[in-house]
Amino acid sequence: MRQAKVERNTSETRIAATVDLDGTGRYDVSSGIGFLDHMLEQLSRHSLMDITLKAEGDLHIDFHHTTEDTGIALGQAVDQALGDRKGVQRFADVLIPMDETLTRVALDLSNRPYLVWRVDFSRDKLGEMDTELFKEWFHAFSQNAGMTLHVENLYGTNSHHIIESCFKGLARALRRAVEIDPRKAGEVPSTKGKL
Repeated sequence: MRQAKVERNTSETRIAATVDLDGTGRYDVSSGIGFLDHMLEQLSRHSLMDITLKAEGDLHIDFHHTTEDTGIALGQAVDQALGDRKGVQRFADVLIPMDETLTRVALDLSNRPYLVWRVDFSRDKLGEMDTELFKEWFHAFSQNAGMTLHVENLYGTNSHHIIESCFKGLARALRRAVEIDPRKAGEVPSTKGKL
């Protein structure tokens, strides 16, 4: 059972998150930030991970802490659910079109976290959310999931389409990378013997 539950409580946020890597894409998400909820629902649906997330944060200040901490909690849950990472495909990449937008996402479940973010927005906000916070979420998630993650928007003009293609790209790549390789189900996919 590749499932995990994480609780993160700080003076700024209180978060409970669960993931099931072998789910069907069911979600129950409530962060208090409507646009972020929409993106996390996309992550669940297109990765086929079941995700529950309940967050309460200091939204009266801004959305930064809640956005970053949801990335931390979900990343930690994915890391725990992966366990020793035996048998996973490990690598995956996708191209995601969304109307006029095209985004490439590539990842490695290497346990060597790194983020390359090549995404620009034409707007400062989507709904009430600052677009600069999306990089913070992807950074927090990749660092805590133990993932090398490259996200590059190749072209596009609509900021909503751009960020949604990033989340859908992460979802589809993650779906493939966490799948068990039937030819190597009991082995860690590394010549080192561990990830």
